[in-house]
Amino acid sequence: MSESTGIMKQGTGTQAEPQPSGDFRSDFSLDRELPAELAALDRISMNYAWSWLPGGVEIFRDLDPRLWDSCEQNPRLMLKRIDELVLRQWAADGECVERLRDFSTQLDGYLQPPAAAGGSDIAYFCAEYGVHNSLPNYSGGLGILSGDHLKSASDLNLPLVAIGLLYRYGYFRQRIAHNGLQEEVYLDSFKSELALTPVFDTDGDRLSVFVHIRGREVRCQAWLAQVGRIKLYLLDTNLPENAEIDRLITGHLYGGDQDTRIVQEKVLGIGGVRLLRKLGVTPSVYHLNEGHSAFLTIELAYEYLTANPSASFEDAAEYVQKQCVFTTHTPVAAGNDAFDPEAIKATFDAEYVDALKISRDAFFDLGRTDPKDDYERFGMTPLALRMSRSANGVSEKHGEVSRELWLKMQDPTKFQQLGDQTVLRHELNPIIYVTNGVHSRTWIAPLFQSLYRERFGENWNDIVRDASAWASAVDSLSEADIWLAHQTLKRLLVAFVRKRLTVTDEGTQDTIHEHADTTSLLSPNALTIGFARRVAAYKRWDLILSDIDRLLRLVDDPASPVQFVFAGKAHPQDQTAKKILQQLMTINHDSGWQHRAVFIEDYDQEIARYLVHGVDVWMNVPRRPFEASGTSGMKAAMNGVLNFSILDGWWMEGFNGENGFAIGGIEAEGEPSQVDAEDAEDLYSTLEQHVVPTFYSIGETGLPSAWIKMMKNSIATLTPKFSTDRMVTEYLEKIYRP
Repeated sequence: MSESTGIMKQGTGTQAEPQPSGDFRSDFSLDRELPAELAALDRISMNYAWSWLPGGVEIFRDLDPRLWDSCEQNPRLMLKRIDELVLRQWAADGECVERLRDFSTQLDGYLQPPAAAGGSDIAYFCAEYGVHNSLPNYSGGLGILSGDHLKSASDLNLPLVAIGLLYRYGYFRQRIAHNGLQEEVYLDSFKSELALTPVFDTDGDRLSVFVHIRGREVRCQAWLAQVGRIKLYLLDTNLPENAEIDRLITGHLYGGDQDTRIVQEKVLGIGGVRLLRKLGVTPSVYHLNEGHSAFLTIELAYEYLTANPSASFEDAAEYVQKQCVFTTHTPVAAGNDAFDPEAIKATFDAEYVDALKISRDAFFDLGRTDPKDDYERFGMTPLALRMSRSANGVSEKHGEVSRELWLKMQDPTKFQQLGDQTVLRHELNPIIYVTNGVHSRTWIAPLFQSLYRERFGENWNDIVRDASAWASAVDSLSEADIWLAHQTLKRLLVAFVRKRLTVTDEGTQDTIHEHADTTSLLSPNALTIGFARRVAAYKRWDLILSDIDRLLRLVDDPASPVQFVFAGKAHPQDQTAKKILQQLMTINHDSGWQHRAVFIEDYDQEIARYLVHGVDVWMNVPRRPFEASGTSGMKAAMNGVLNFSILDGWWMEGFNGENGFAIGGIEAEGEPSQVDAEDAEDLYSTLEQHVVPTFYSIGETGLPSAWIKMMKNSIATLTPKFSTDRMVTEYLEKIYRP
């Protein structure tokens, strides 16, 4: 690893991860004096509300657009690096200073409503948070969802506090080699600047908690990220007093082996509860967003029994179960964390387990679907289901799939009996659902938001919360309003792609991720399909490649060409997924593919914004029923981008026949290869017979009227139904306040 850059690169072999360099961070203070007229920039940059409140991004970007992009939209890093002359020029510009003052006033007004009732009544636990790409503490959908959850909780002024981990090296950054193969790079966030503040106790000492790990007491310090009105606390073990191996507990998101995952989840769950106590917070509800934090239920039982020496574990479990709610995001058993019993035994010391007043066997049974199976691994989802009063999937279909997946736990003899002596008093409640959503003010393009403010008023986002009122408002927009905004965003996407893919050395092999000359790359007038998601078997990236000749006919049609924008990461150890990416990258059949298809490497939130704002169609082809929900299509829909998707997850609830396109039917019967062939045929035929003709059909106004009508329908019907404002309100009414 380079000490100067904090970068480590790996090739296509087994995953290698950076080791701690010995550098530690006690704070992320700016360490420079800003001009007095611009002093508010420091304070504004420390609250992620700047990323979604109107004008916030522009306040930083307009200081120096080139530097803004080179700092990857990180305002703290930008303020550290920006030239003093630029700052002085802005400080001497009265209009710029007034603009900053106006945004500062807006932020203060947003942060100072009447205090939320109940204080920190809800504790939200998650392993990753995608608040903004300048806080690289997420890998994908789960993190983006949790970040959007916090933003809507802030907008709705919910009494919520969030707990997570601070990963020094985060998730890997993707690089594509000249031959099209993915490589992984890790960046050291401690060598950057983050909008985090150290947390101190009442004595002025750094607030920390201890968790027993590998026979040692590991110290975990707390950092605070301010997400609007919501406090997000992140635990970090990278401290000089910890053993080197323990510093790496919070080294990598989803990295390391089984033992690393166990201790990470122990710090998240047990350390997280202890942190809340140090903060003086005693929530009435603990929300386990996925099973990674399920050890918190064990810690709550430990607390209860310590405070009530005469109580039994059954008493403690009943007490804990009344406070905990659990959201599962995984539609297959193999996707849920499950650990070897011996690894669990080595992680939890005997004294701690004895204090729970249950046998070792009963302790292991907490994480088993069948307590009589001594060889079954310890699962975090069974533990969460046993110790929570409510469990939910993340779409209506996923709720159904989850009930079937965990069907055996509905048997009281399997759910309640732990070991020989312990019998829980409660049964498994039916798994319900709360469909996921996305944060509208984060994901709707600023251009559309400006249009809404102009036509609907400053409170346009309040109108979104009323589906009928929102539909009427959208209906009042003209075809030209919608199309002009969309075309502007599409041209912005094309410009972004051309700049992003320009390289001086493109190697000797033609690929779709790098070009020396990008002037003819993509056309703003061609039908543009976006396909961006994790590269995994069930996502079926290769479905569009199943008939190359048919695909290239669509691409090369001179009258109605189709072009594609791809992005997504393969797991570092998934060589099959990497080969699929390489195949996609290197198609070159004497066609226009190399100029009609592009791959943007290192997919993150910033790239996602360009894509969901600027493409015409958002394609999704998962194998049913493995799409628990999906949220990227929701973001696209809110920008008038038409979904073209398998009927699974959220799209089963969203599709009405007039706001997008469906691929295949609701059910898939037969062998996977047969289903894949049928879906591929329907994908191609729907493109050829419906999607392409509708897009290129010009009405009397000179605009594609039928297409724009579908765009308006998408914006009108899907924006309120799939916003996190709706989702968080539903959690409040169905889950948090039963």
